Amino acid sequence: MKTITGLFDDHSDARSAVNALESAGVPSDDISIVSNNADNHHTDESKAAEGAGTGAGIGAVVGGAGGLLTGLGIMAIPGVGPVVAAGWLAATAAGAVAGAVAGGAAGGIVGAMTDNGVSEEDAHVYAEGVRRGGTIVTAKVDDAMVPEAEAILKRSNWVDPSERRVAYNEQGWEKFDDTLDPYNAEQIEKERTRYGRPGL
Repeated sequence: MKTITGLFDDHSDARSAVNALESAGVPSDDISIVSNNADNHHTDESKAAEGAGTGAGIGAVVGGAGGLLTGLGIMAIPGVGPVVAAGWLAATAAGAVAGAVAGGAAGGIVGAMTDNGVSEEDAHVYAEGVRRGGTIVTAKVDDAMVPEAEAILKRSNWVDPSERRVAYNEQGWEKFDDTLDPYNAEQIEKERTRYGRPGL
């Protein structure tokens, strides 16, 4: 099994990638989605967000699609703020955040990704991408299916992590810092405009 991950500026592109992965035979249990909730992607999320608070808890959200997307919930990630999430990565990140809160250990979303085979360099880009309004889709797939799964992510308008890292570095960014404040709606809109995706 190998972990593949894609960053998306547009939440609907990420949802399409999840649906395409499921259609290609990747079990829902092996796929995760974590999306910045600045746009309130679902009508029920505002109430779920109240239950998430600033900790790691996941509150249920009613999804309108089949498979993984029906299990979307809300959780808060330090440095990112409220996110809409489902799948194994969300559960792992929630446990890591809870452990970090309780014991002062490092963890969170970067730790959850690196523990599952994502390079640390890319994990920082993906976490920062979610902080800035994006969505990540991660899937555990059999080695034989890696090329097809990666092609699905790319077809769904994924963001090249190397190119995005360069763009972030040009702004003085070095790595994801969960002690920073989450981006607000105005900062997220400015970020989307920078990459040619305003008003998502």
